[in-house]
Formats: sequence, structure tokens, C-alpha cells
Amino acid sequence: MTYDVAIVGAGVVGGLIARELSRYELNVALLEKCNDVAMGTTKANSAIVHGGFDAQNGTLKAELNVKGTAMMPELCKKLSVPFKNNGSIVVAFSDSETEHIKVLYERGVKNGVPGLSVIDQAELRRIEPNISDKAVGALLCESAGIVCPYELTIAAVENAVTNGVEFLRNCDVEAITENADGYVLSTSLGDINAKYIINAAGNFSDDLARMVGDDSIQLIPRKGEYYLLDKSVGNLAVHTIFQCPNEMGKGILVTPTVDGNLLIGPTAVNQDSKDDTDTTPAGLKEIVEKALKSVPVVSARNAITSFAGVRAHPTNDDFIIGWCEKSANFLNVAGIESPGLSSAPAIAVFVRDILGEKVELKEKANFVETREEPVRFRHMNDEERAELIKKNPAYGRIVCRCETITEGEIIDAIKAPAGARDVDGVKRRTRAGMGRCQGGFCGSKVVEILARELGVNMNEITKFGGDSKIIYERTK
Repeated sequence: MTYDVAIVGAGVVGGLIARELSRYELNVALLEKCNDVAMGTTKANSAIVHGGFDAQNGTLKAELNVKGTAMMPELCKKLSVPFKNNGSIVVAFSDSETEHIKVLYERGVKNGVPGLSVIDQAELRRIEPNISDKAVGALLCESAGIVCPYELTIAAVENAVTNGVEFLRNCDVEAITENADGYVLSTSLGDINAKYIINAAGNFSDDLARMVGDDSIQLIPRKGEYYLLDKSVGNLAVHTIFQCPNEMGKGILVTPTVDGNLLIGPTAVNQDSKDDTDTTPAGLKEIVEKALKSVPVVSARNAITSFAGVRAHPTNDDFIIGWCEKSANFLNVAGIESPGLSSAPAIAVFVRDILGEKVELKEKANFVETREEPVRFRHMNDEERAELIKKNPAYGRIVCRCETITEGEIIDAIKAPAGARDVDGVKRRTRAGMGRCQGGFCGSKVVEILARELGVNMNEITKFGGDSKIIYERTK
């Protein structure tokens, strides 16, 4: 296993870097320690494409946020990923907060954010009828949007694999040694040789850097908890609704998702553990109390699930992207917290340009820029459904009733490049199990389909890899 470039970490940043490098005559591997892509911060964040007014002027966050947000609509179109330009608002509840949103406005203008304006109470109430009566005004950002972070990652990695990148799952990097030809990565899959390493390991990017003697990256694991509400709540929020940010982040938000749910959260709590994603009674209580400040009609009684993610907060409060001082061909892409999702398309191009300082990048003549749109049976009309079922009867068998997901779609998700290998992988690719019952009815059928299509016993199927087995043994 010898490559020109080994990218460590298959989150949205690593996935988009892999896609960007797949344009060129390079032998690239994408290494992921988990059983699937998007298993870290990417699968549990706010899914917001930020405008770019919050980041301090002159930072990489500011530059790459604005560029990435501008790139997102076209990128999502090429990769057949749902994107919605719903805009965002930062609500002021007092005179002092009104002054603060004016500061954010000025900062955003300097950062080059388009479509910014400060609106009064009347205009705020017109565009957001459910906003609190105590809100006195807001900063409106028309360029902001929403996207599904794991769908974007899945699409990027599928496209990268289509263009020749090798995706190595369950590939945990245990040690790195240097030699005359570059690096040897000792992994759970065996030794991997690479001339260059791109460190996109998220919360663990500081650990990876230390393997080559670089202890300059200082990260603080910061947990955020969320509630996801059922689609039945309707359009309680049209825009992404923020409160005034503080030193711990952008605060509790209320936002629609591209799939029609309502998301509230996150909390922001520094912790020692990089992988503690348990929700807590205190955290969930805080979410509801603070969300009610913005939208008083929000209710946790409509929650269908809660979850938490851990983001890597860098002590320098900016992205860390550049060549490692201790190891010449080791490129750090670390500390990618919010607005990391928004910035990811621009980060990929930025990393490509940095790599291009050392490597001749020759474009492929046969690069495939687009990803074929997956079947989304729930969005089809009756005529389209009938035609599809005529071609393949598997699309006529509904597995997930909550989200109207068919057996055909699940099979497609398994057979896709870098396809699903576990129940959560199917869930992220198709939405089977994402509805109100959270897989209570369709889960067993998904296990059965996975086992059949992968040619394994059902007791080998896991929820999310590792030892998360659905069925441990047969009793009879």
C-alpha cells in the first residue's frame, strides 16, 4: 500500500480534500479509523452554512468561511446534495445586543459577506412570525444556508473514489515513521507508505501531529448537545435563528434542516474526553430554555431524538492549516471547528494549493466532476414511481414508512462507492430510521438487507462498526 498522499480523517474536510485531489494524477488514499465516513464532528453539528460575519477580520476562518459559503451551492448541485439558501438572523433582545449586532455587521462587511443588513422589530416579525415578542431587531444575512453535513461528506467521498481515491475504513493510524521516501504509517490494516500526509483527523489531529514530533497543536474538546424535532412542527423557523454569540461560540440556535425537521442547540461545554458524546439532563434542559427565548412556541415534546457532538476548539481560535515545522511533508489541517462545514469547500482548495507548492499537480483528462443523483423515492410523483418500479421492483417495497424509503434505495446505498456497511451508514445515506419511530419498525429489515447484500450473517451486522452488534447470537 504505497501512495503519493495519505489523508487521515474522512470527515467533511478530509472528504472534500480527497475529492479535490482526485482531479489530479496522484495516487491518494483516504484513511478513516471508523467503519464509515463522517463519524466524528461531521455527523453531529448544526448543519449551518454560515455567512462569515462572526469570524474575526484577517483570520483564516473569516477568509475561508466567506469563500466556502460562496462555493457551497454549486458544489452541492454537482454532487446532488440538498442545499437551501434560507438565510440567517442574529437576534437582539436589548439595546446592548443591538450594538453588538452592529459590530457583527461591520465585521461581516470587512470580511466580504454579501447580503448583510440590520433590521428592526417590525421587519424581523414579518420574516419570522414566531419570533419572541422581546426581540427588538436582528442582523440578517441573506447568503447563509443549510446543508446536510454527512450527506455532503458521503457524496464527496463517493466522487473521490469514482475518480480513483482509495478509501480505507477501519484504518486506525497507530504510529508514523519517516524514511527517505516519505512516511510509513503503522495502521490497524498494516503498514501504509506515503510521500505526503494530510492531517485531517479532527479532534485527534493533535495526537496525529505528535506522531511526527509536532506538539504545537493545542485543542480543547468542546461538546454540544442537540434536540431534533419532528417534521410535524412545521415552519416554526424559516431562517437559522441565532442569539448574540459569546466566548464559547454562537450559542443556542433554532433552525430548519434541509429534510424538514427543526434542530435546536447546541450547548458548549469544554471537556477532557474527545469522544464523550452522551447527552445529559442538564444540557438538554439548557437547550430548551434558551431556544424558548428566541422562539417561545418550541417544545421538546416534539423531539424525536437528541444527540451530541464534540468539536476541536483550537486555543488560538483559528484554523491551523499549513506544513508542519517538525516534519517537512506533513500538512496539518487542524482546529476545524465552526465555521468548518461552511469553509470546507474552500479549505479543500486551500490545501490543494499548499500541496501544489511541493507537488506538480497535473489534471486528469477524465475527471468526473459530478455525482449521479441517488434515487429519492419520497420526492417522486406517482408516475415517476411507477416507472421506477417497473424497471426494478425493489423500489416498490417500502422499508421505512416514516420517511418513505424503499429497499431499492437501501441496496443502492450499500453498493455505492464507499457504500454503507452498517445500519447507521444506511441511515445517513437514505434516511431509513430517521423518522419519528427512529428505526423501531424498519431497523430489523435494514439489518436483513445489509446481511444479504454483503454476504454475511446477520449477527455480523453492526449499528456503527466496532462491537455495536445488533444481533449477538441466535437463541434457537
